[in-house]
Amino acid sequence: MVTQKLKLQQKLQQKLSPQQIQVIKLLESTTLELEERVRQEVEDNPALEVSSELPDQMDASSSEDTPVDLSLGDYSNEDDIPPYKLEADNKSGREKKEDIPFSAGMSFHESLIEQLGLRDLSQKQRLIAEYIIGNIDEEGYLRRDLSAISDDLLFQVNVDAPENELEEILKIIQDFEPVGVGARTLQECLLIQLRKKPETALAVRVVESYFNEFAYRHYDRIAKESGIGEDELKTVVREITMLNPKPGNAFSTPLENRKDTIVPDFIVEQNDRELSVSLNGRNVPELKVNAGFSEMVEDYSGNKENQTRDRKDAILFIKQKLDSAKWFIDAVKQRRTTLLSVMNAIIGFQRAFFIDGDEASLKPMILKDVAERTGYDISTVSRVSNSKYVQTNFGIYPLKYFFSESMQTEDGEEISSREIKKILSECIRAEDKLKPLTDDKLTDILQEKGYVIARRTVAKYREQLNIPVARLRREIL
Repeated sequence: MVTQKLKLQQKLQQKLSPQQIQVIKLLESTTLELEERVRQEVEDNPALEVSSELPDQMDASSSEDTPVDLSLGDYSNEDDIPPYKLEADNKSGREKKEDIPFSAGMSFHESLIEQLGLRDLSQKQRLIAEYIIGNIDEEGYLRRDLSAISDDLLFQVNVDAPENELEEILKIIQDFEPVGVGARTLQECLLIQLRKKPETALAVRVVESYFNEFAYRHYDRIAKESGIGEDELKTVVREITMLNPKPGNAFSTPLENRKDTIVPDFIVEQNDRELSVSLNGRNVPELKVNAGFSEMVEDYSGNKENQTRDRKDAILFIKQKLDSAKWFIDAVKQRRTTLLSVMNAIIGFQRAFFIDGDEASLKPMILKDVAERTGYDISTVSRVSNSKYVQTNFGIYPLKYFFSESMQTEDGEEISSREIKKILSECIRAEDKLKPLTDDKLTDILQEKGYVIARRTVAKYREQLNIPVARLRREIL
């Protein structure tokens, strides 16, 4: 016999308001992304306008910029009430990350489809080719087996295409730009590129027959087993290492090109050892609510007698647009306040660096330090710091540059992990490339210099510097 029990449980749940979600999105956005977002909002919402006044001339308390607050009774029925009117404004709630959509030009896959249009193919071949292209990832690789694609074509679009037929179509796609696209393995990707170059027979032979040895830099074994001379092997290694292992990454859309250009989000200026920080306004205009829309709502609120249904529907549309405009304006203002607060805290910690530009002046600093100084949650500080840049008198730096863990010397002196990474880089740069320094040896060197550090920490810092293990740093001289 099963006994059922009823249990009363009380839970405290926090629900984000639409404005909070809006702010979270904007906190994560860079200056370029904010420009795009503002432009899109102004295009989509007629109640939102670009102000002719400069940001520093704007009066936050201006009545023209604040829409009339609409009561619940102003809406025709409950279904028409915006969600934020029915939710508690919980500013201390946890934040939720959401991606921001952006428009872009021709994509990588659209480029492949365009090239497909230049080939003389039957309707069936074209359908197969389009399906294969749809399975090529952003790096340019076809990661799925042709047998699985053959099954998909049969069951999903009723096209019977055996593997040998798919192989023929794939060879056509592998002739497209960027060179190496459509490969199933790195080895195949390199071979496609080599075979399109003149006088690469020796390099093709090495990749075909000694790929694993090449990947692990066992050059002595390649030379011994292949009979290739030292000078020839040097040339082959140089040819292969100049190839692109991820051909899809070579293709960029217009928006991606814009993102490759570093645009600072903050500008720090120095005057007589006094520092000031400002947001890079660039092409982000000041926003305001359409005064005409506000007047229409005021007129409706003051005279509700003899209103037609069409009139009520029109006013409801205007109310919703006004709400949306106000949300967005407030979110942009909150973003500005939060970003400046976080940046000022970073400057407070790293003042010496912003004065003299000396990397040795940087203090150990983690997200928690800035969170405690600003009163924001660590996740908020992380969002502000991610993908943001600051322009200083000494160059443009990512905000993450100023964060580092702390370590201690034998004397108990606290130093930044950045200093240890700098020493690691210098040691590896000066090492004998025929006998690269192992992580154990690097640990010994650091301890000789007075830095108490474990081998696993050395390995972690080396990986953060994008430096491969000693075996893969070995070169042929």
